[in-house]
Amino acid sequence: MRDDTTIQEAILYSHKMAQLSKALWKMIEKDWQQWIKPFHLNINEHHILWIAHHLKGASVSEISKFGVMHVSTAFNFSKKLEERGLLSFSKRENDKRNTYIELTEEGEELLLETMKSYNPENNSVIRGSMPLKDIYGKYPEFIELISMIREIYGDEYMEILDRSMMNIESEFQKENVFTDSVKGGEDHEEN
Repeated sequence: MRDDTTIQEAILYSHKMAQLSKALWKMIEKDWQQWIKPFHLNINEHHILWIAHHLKGASVSEISKFGVMHVSTAFNFSKKLEERGLLSFSKRENDKRNTYIELTEEGEELLLETMKSYNPENNSVIRGSMPLKDIYGKYPEFIELISMIREIYGDEYMEILDRSMMNIESEFQKENVFTDSVKGGEDHEEN
């Protein structure tokens, strides 16, 4: 520990971070589960589909690392998605050690359907961020949090996150699919 930090400061900071993170994750988890429930997916499965889409042929260990899940979790849920015909597993000629995962056409279609059904009005974090967006004209950027995550998980994690965000923005512009989802999201609301 650094000389200028007391045990008390460290404990209070750790406790505050744990409580805030847990409260935020609880709402994210609830909203995410409600969003993907009609597609018979769980959060890990949806996350794997999303990561496989953006990494285009990711290894199980890459999915594990970027998805912040144990390798066995990434593998087991990927196998379930393969059984549903949403993912395919393969080996590469130059890398027989790793198993690579790609979305099937059916997997791409299902992922796109989930994205089209997204309704920001059903998202607690979006609603909770609106007062800040109203004041500053944009959503919070979490510069400090990003800096902490970079320190904990490394540059590679942040590079993958940045690349996936650029891919999402590019897909918004290219396919113009998501501009209708806010208006049309009401058709997909939960009962």
